[in-house]
Amino acid sequence: MRALSKLTAGPGLELVDRPEPDCGPADVKIRVLRAGLCGTDLHLREWDEWAAATVQAPLVIGHEFYGEVVEVGEDVSGVEVGARASGEGHIVCGVCRNCRAGRRHLCIRTEGVGVNRDGAFADYVVIPATNVWVQPPGLDPDLGAVFDPLGNATHTALQWPLVGEDVVITGAGPIGVMAAAIARHAGARYVVVSDASDYRLRLAEGAGADVTINVTRQSLVDAQHRLGMKEGFDVGLEMSGAPAAVTDMLDNMNHGGRIALLGLPHQAYTLDWGKVITHMITLKGIYGREMYDTWYAMSQMIATSEVFRTAISSVITHRFVAEDWEPAFDTARSGQCGKVLLDWSR
Repeated sequence: MRALSKLTAGPGLELVDRPEPDCGPADVKIRVLRAGLCGTDLHLREWDEWAAATVQAPLVIGHEFYGEVVEVGEDVSGVEVGARASGEGHIVCGVCRNCRAGRRHLCIRTEGVGVNRDGAFADYVVIPATNVWVQPPGLDPDLGAVFDPLGNATHTALQWPLVGEDVVITGAGPIGVMAAAIARHAGARYVVVSDASDYRLRLAEGAGADVTINVTRQSLVDAQHRLGMKEGFDVGLEMSGAPAAVTDMLDNMNHGGRIALLGLPHQAYTLDWGKVITHMITLKGIYGREMYDTWYAMSQMIATSEVFRTAISSVITHRFVAEDWEPAFDTARSGQCGKVLLDWSR
């Protein structure tokens, strides 16, 4: 089969031919139809400090995918050959304190598909049956391939009640744009998105943002003035990992505001803890998806709202066949895009 692989500990990837993975007794084998590029995949190609400290080569990368079930292990029930499915990319131990308490997204021994074990940038991927999310037969394969990042956005956005609230999102990458669609769907009063890319801010507008702010020219204060806001934002969703964005968000939160942070910074940065304390701001770090409450929530939003489906589909801006993985990665790195997909069906 074709497999986009990290063959050695260093920069670069190669599309190689390798044997299909074996399906164990508790596993499911999926023929990949679509796969999405993530920032993690860019780090793996470049082989930065994080990649070098995390990944053991050789490895097939990729963790956002949708495909057709072609084999199930002898101990598997509830998943049938021929089903269409996406996959939860975090594989948990099942025995640590958090797993046993039903908080599997907090597992201390989490392994990542395409990071710690072979992933989905290939014709076939094998994952535990417990990680398979069976999709409705008629779901657009492109939508099925973005359930992983949509899950990140859903997990972050739905940390707090949004009905009637004023929401600010810093970072208009694909997950930030999806979060704007979720906040609009969930009943926020105003949704404001900031970023340094006009291209991505236009995507946010298409997904439901009331106001977008290019931080090279404006600040969130300007957004408040445009909307006639008097007391600051109620909910903040931090998707950029940029210290300046966090500072701008914190400066524009209402007293008692709540912030969920998903964006990973490149290094430690200073935070105004005096403001956090005196303004009684709640901060919560977010990683991955809640298993599997997040999956139920995003599935129902997709199933029940054509407006929401259209908004999420609009985030997908570029599609490439698997053999064109290099221009696909270059497009994702450019920032002049939303979500980039690889088509493995051809």
